[in-house]
Amino acid sequence: MYIRAIEKDIDEYLKSKENKILFVWGPRRSGKTTIMKKLAKQLGVKLYNFDYATDREVFVPRREELSRLVAANKVILIDEVQNYPEATVVIKLLHDEWGVKVIATGSSELRQKSKVFDSMAGRYREIYCLPLSTAELAMNAGKPRDEEREFNKQMAIDLQIYGAYPEILQATKSKKEELLTNILNAYVLKDVVNIYELKNLKLAKDILTKIALQIGSEVSVREIAKSLDANATTVANYIEIFIKNYVLIPLPSFKTNARRAVSEHRKLYFYDLGIRNILIQDFRELELRPDKGGVFENFIMIELEKMRLMTKVYVNFYFYREYGGKEIDLIVEDYKKKYVTIEIKLGGGKIQKIFPLPSKQLMINSENYMEVMPKILGKI
Repeated sequence: MYIRAIEKDIDEYLKSKENKILFVWGPRRSGKTTIMKKLAKQLGVKLYNFDYATDREVFVPRREELSRLVAANKVILIDEVQNYPEATVVIKLLHDEWGVKVIATGSSELRQKSKVFDSMAGRYREIYCLPLSTAELAMNAGKPRDEEREFNKQMAIDLQIYGAYPEILQATKSKKEELLTNILNAYVLKDVVNIYELKNLKLAKDILTKIALQIGSEVSVREIAKSLDANATTVANYIEIFIKNYVLIPLPSFKTNARRAVSEHRKLYFYDLGIRNILIQDFRELELRPDKGGVFENFIMIELEKMRLMTKVYVNFYFYREYGGKEIDLIVEDYKKKYVTIEIKLGGGKIQKIFPLPSKQLMINSENYMEVMPKILGKI
């Protein structure tokens, strides 16, 4: 069992005097339930799983029922909260009337499905449980300093091929593809389609596959829709759903008043490269793959997005492209409009100084990524 970075956040929350609701967001199979089961055992309380109707039935807005719930549990633990949006009313009451600590895991879908959620402003805080980060894996490995570089190099290779879901990392190589197929079909596709009551499971998979084949490139909704003989609005809606449910990471283009910056599309990356690779059925070694540059770019974007969410550093990510075609892979912007421009190159290269605003420049490659990534948010 891996020690997760958010366990420290949860521990600090439990020891603090604050009674805000703590939401833990993230995709299915990312380790949320494992953490909650461990927590329930440590605290000696029940874990309520909203996959089960019997557990949902306990959360009704009746004073006597909620009094019994609080009396039986010094901390209220809820798993898969998005399956019962109506519970938002009860969770708000538990905060307002009883002042009890509540920890609830789920997808961010609760925010979209419950009209009451907006009224909870100021009553909650959020943390994220995503597929394991390189920092978490390095922490769990505990390698001696002289072995770190080789470990980091191999870790990058493994994550670019099979991804970072906990059960995939722990599985034997012969089982990884089977497990990834199950995660894709049962959770990434079927689960999301059922939650949103979508009508076309095949279209959802085809859209993701089209995006997987354009890794590192700008994505045109119109072109995807045309190639699949689908409605562009439908395709756009499916993509937004995958973004909300931690399947895709959007990267918009950076726009200034400088006339040479241009782009009408976004780039879309996968939160997990194992899911991306199972979509295109390609698990070859990286040196044999024509898409290895795009895969490495996606790998770095995953790690930086995890870092941004987990460290709660408030920055925006963009890419930048000129009319002439020159491009900067990543622009990091803070809320004071300070910038870091980043070139992501598998084997290295030159830093292009084409960004039209004052900025600091960095290069990330397969040799230095573990040293450089933590510096990026600190450079702002």
